[in-house]
Amino acid sequence: MNRLARNAVLGLVLLAAPASAQPRQDPDWPCVQRKVATLSPGQFWTGPDIAAAGDWGSDNDAAVLAQKIASRRTELPQVGPLLDEFAGKFGTDKDGKDKALTRVYAGVFEVINGERDKVVGGIGRYAQGQRRMAERIRDEADKISQTKDAPSATDATELPKDQSDLETKFAWDRRIFQERSQSLTYVCEVPQLLEQRLGEIARLIQARL
Repeated sequence: MNRLARNAVLGLVLLAAPASAQPRQDPDWPCVQRKVATLSPGQFWTGPDIAAAGDWGSDNDAAVLAQKIASRRTELPQVGPLLDEFAGKFGTDKDGKDKALTRVYAGVFEVINGERDKVVGGIGRYAQGQRRMAERIRDEADKISQTKDAPSATDATELPKDQSDLETKFAWDRRIFQERSQSLTYVCEVPQLLEQRLGEIARLIQARL
């Protein structure tokens, strides 16, 4: 195998190394971060029973607030004042306030967990695409290597058009693969960031029970 092909294959191995540094059960999970397939409301909640508080979707005020504070467009420092305003509507009705805040949490959990599920699914599909591209690049590297190692290649002064096109395609595919691998590093952080947001909002709600 010539130097070009060797470097290409080595590059693919190095790009995959961070994701394979830890054993993974799911071959379609490329992230260093451990894959948590599903979340449960109780992971972040020690407050009142969520089921006993009623359906959050049927409480319009709770649903509107839940969707607003679940959105990443709402900065975390804004969440506390929004919760205070909501809780203040109940006056001395502590039981009503606690149930309403519990419904808010249930809504926040469903919204953020749904977003997280989509991200996790997208990462899996992204990884499958990367794997297919890596296989294609290896095939292209092998073809280039075979052509250059052929006896007739020694006397050639110019690359045949087919080989030139193959090397152009190889370089382009490799560049795309590298850029996608770098993007994947950031995408892999998103599920964890969503979990952190969910945990922080749960803490802020529970502080007002």
